[in-house]
Amino acid sequence: MTTRGRLPPVELLRHFLPDDYARGLEDWAWTGATSLTPIGASPFGDVFLKGRDGISMLDTLEGHLVPAFADLDEMRRVLATPEGQDRFLTAGLALAAAERGLVPGTRQVYAYSTPPVLGGPVSVDNVEVMDFVVWLSLTGQIHDQVRNLPPGTRISGFTLDGRPPEKLSGRRGLFRRRSR
Repeated sequence: MTTRGRLPPVELLRHFLPDDYARGLEDWAWTGATSLTPIGASPFGDVFLKGRDGISMLDTLEGHLVPAFADLDEMRRVLATPEGQDRFLTAGLALAAAERGLVPGTRQVYAYSTPPVLGGPVSVDNVEVMDFVVWLSLTGQIHDQVRNLPPGTRISGFTLDGRPPEKLSGRRGLFRRRSR
């Protein structure tokens, strides 16, 4: 798949093993995504899922399962365009991350160091590479926990195993930027 007339340095439509989809989607069961068949993913771990009514996209940024395409032919046509790549694959941000030397491996996707739902910006400065299953599972858990909060609720922190991330022995916080 090309973008803006040149070969992208990253794979824009990603494919993972069925077990990887199944494990990552477990934490999105509340959306109905587990009843659909995964057919691909964006570089940011959004999953395209086939069902009786067409193809839906599990949007990990917004935390929703949304109808996307009538069928595979429409999906291919739309994703072959720069507009479709930007809208459904976040191609511009993926290419900007790749230009900075961040290129996901075969089982990885781009992830936000601080997810936007927790106040992080949608910018290349907030992007890192993470294991697909971990990112998909993590975003599902986060969106599940915040989905019923009133609009405008400020999230000031979070805990893992009842402790703030910086207090977990031997582990860095999940959303802290790695030092180089």
